[in-house]
Amino acid sequence: MKILITGAHGMLGQDVVAVLRAAGHQVTATDLPEVDITDPASCARAVAGHDVVINTAAYTAVDAAETNEGLAFTINAVGPALLARAAHGVGARMIQVSTDYVFAGDATSPYAENAPIAPQGAYGRTKASGEWAVRAECPDSLIVRTAWLYGPGGPNFVKTMVGLASQRETLSVVDDQRGQPTTTIDLARFILELIEAAVPAGIYHGTCQGETTWFGFTQAIFTELGLDPARVEPTTSAAFVRPAPRPAYSVLGHERTAALGLSGLPDWRTALAATVRAVVGG
Repeated sequence: MKILITGAHGMLGQDVVAVLRAAGHQVTATDLPEVDITDPASCARAVAGHDVVINTAAYTAVDAAETNEGLAFTINAVGPALLARAAHGVGARMIQVSTDYVFAGDATSPYAENAPIAPQGAYGRTKASGEWAVRAECPDSLIVRTAWLYGPGGPNFVKTMVGLASQRETLSVVDDQRGQPTTTIDLARFILELIEAAVPAGIYHGTCQGETTWFGFTQAIFTELGLDPARVEPTTSAAFVRPAPRPAYSVLGHERTAALGLSGLPDWRTALAATVRAVVGG
């Protein structure tokens, strides 16, 4: 297939490009300045001749979005809408990467793909708007929600914790937010699986199996790297007040993936063991 990837220089985009090319697809990897997803003409030129459009470009500065919601909306909602319109115009399938932040974060069991959304902050609102816009502009689209994403191609929680470990004897990490650490390489493989299985349009959850807290995640990172996990101490969200609200519960269910017989993503702990050294560079 001929596949266009926008945001290809980003942490996720790099792995999506590599995985799809390795699978034999003809990939056009684009990012700024060659393609501006907020410009209709630029979108139309880029999309022409492709069978699938994958948008990994996004405004992901969660806290900054609270004071820059207009810019975040332009990138996370207007841009995807324009890409989806262009994709629909040439008969291409659109894949939009979204986030757990579209949910309220107050559940006690995994959010199903069709669970009601209720974003609590600016970032979540703009990503939810992007979901709606893509589905409206391109009926043959897939929304792939992910969470707690990390990989070798950009800044992320794993790199931050390893950096702090070299500077401090102990680290205090919140233990009252639950989610699913997810690797960019496994999400890229899941996107490939969705494409090649020609799944029905709709919403899919692209997160690793299982769940943990940021504290548990950090202890696992230390363990994998031969560091003492006892150096990681639990704390609460109240000790780390941020401009944007963080969901207390970000676990996403995979009912639709299972119903279609797809393999989905591995357990988060297995994925961490397989990737952590590549993520931190050795």
